[in-house]
Amino acid sequence: MPNKRYLVIPDLHAEYADLPAFFCMIGAIGVVKPDGFICLGDVGEWESASHWQWKKKKRPPLDYQLSELGVDIKIVNGFLDIIDEHLDKANVKEKHMIQGNHDEWVDRLVEENPHLERTSHDFGKGYLFKDAVGLKKRGYKFHPVGKLLKIGHLRYYHGHHVKSKTYHARRHLQDMGCNVMYGHWHDFQQHSITQVDGEKSAWCIGCLKRMDHDANQWLGRRPTNWGHGFAVVDYFGNDFNVTVHRIINGKTCVGRETIDGNKKARAA
Repeated sequence: MPNKRYLVIPDLHAEYADLPAFFCMIGAIGVVKPDGFICLGDVGEWESASHWQWKKKKRPPLDYQLSELGVDIKIVNGFLDIIDEHLDKANVKEKHMIQGNHDEWVDRLVEENPHLERTSHDFGKGYLFKDAVGLKKRGYKFHPVGKLLKIGHLRYYHGHHVKSKTYHARRHLQDMGCNVMYGHWHDFQQHSITQVDGEKSAWCIGCLKRMDHDANQWLGRRPTNWGHGFAVVDYFGNDFNVTVHRIINGKTCVGRETIDGNKKARAA
């Protein structure tokens, strides 16, 4: 038996979450019964805080941005409430939130308007990402953007340090030289190399975001190689085993049990 088990989820982008995939992952929590939970970042889309949206048009008054951001904060907190409810039912005590590049957009807005760090909103005080989603109150350990979470011989982070779009798993190993799991690219990749100190691997574990054109207009309607999924990591001391679970049309299998998120998605 492993002495510790983690359930790891990639990019949710809550405002554009794929509900069948999301509820499939939620169902897996009760089956896997992990000791710990890791979110690899971009828990929200945070389009309201994106500096990119004003590249070709004049930025509106801050009050307008905060009104839009308030909607995003409500949506992201709603999804985290569902996750935390099922983690509590499974008695999961260890929770990690890794900040993604989209999550960092919220902090950049605060950097431009420092008083927002102390400004109250409907879900608490302060517009920094970690405060807007109440990570301290929820019991998450927060890992700022770009910082690596190391558990045993495997590191976790969002995945945006590497710029190679096609062979990003291979590039992660070349650049980082360690076992690493990440999201960001929304697709599935694994690459392994063997060096004098042993084998190392990199895993990209997909996303939980909708893949239709309406949710990704910035792609210009071009097709993607994205996929839905999550990972289970079993530890034997510092050594580990990774199982990536792909979600197809809202369904996956954990062991012999089929988990279907479609019914809950329709009811949501």
